[in-house]
Amino acid sequence: MVKILSDTNSIANRFIAQLRDVKVQHDQMRFRRNMERLGEVMAYEISKTLNFKKQDVETPLGIAKTMLPSEGIVLAPILRAGLPFHQGFLNYFDDAANAFISAYRKHHKDGTFEIELEYVSCPDLNGSVLIVIDPMLATGASMNITIKEMEQYGQPAHIHVATAIASRQGLNYVKRNNPGIHIWMGALDEELTAKSYIVPGLGDAGDLAYGNKLQE
Repeated sequence: MVKILSDTNSIANRFIAQLRDVKVQHDQMRFRRNMERLGEVMAYEISKTLNFKKQDVETPLGIAKTMLPSEGIVLAPILRAGLPFHQGFLNYFDDAANAFISAYRKHHKDGTFEIELEYVSCPDLNGSVLIVIDPMLATGASMNITIKEMEQYGQPAHIHVATAIASRQGLNYVKRNNPGIHIWMGALDEELTAKSYIVPGLGDAGDLAYGNKLQE
């Protein structure tokens, strides 16, 4: 299943527009907050797909019957760009377990790069709903490596990929290599440059959220 939030008009479009807008995005605090708010909207949409069970809640005046999620959730942001997006999910899934993954592009002098995965902290995933969180899905390589790495921590009942902006190429790559997963994105862009940057995209989400990093 693939769900693109911008296919339906909602307040999410405003958050995505400000994340992209060169006149707005360089306010780091605002960029982080917009990424967080987009995460909240996406968490709400994903919550509609979860399994629920009936539960009684005691009020001061009686018993209220309600439906509450019945599955354990694990949120897995890819560092560092995924942190503000992850916070939006954590605001809604506040009792979720959390994994953290460090995956980044290691660039070579000839312009090529490979994905380096340096750090993983992960709870037991057996029977859980795993939501892997990364704001940019460009080539799909980082996401694919992360999903494969997660396999050694158990078998989730469902896997969701959450991203703010995806390229068509990255979407197809992740779908092809991970059949059966659910992919959620704020918007889908068609172009990927020779250096694997999404166009129109929004730039480097990590740098916009936390400041420029030194290049190797």
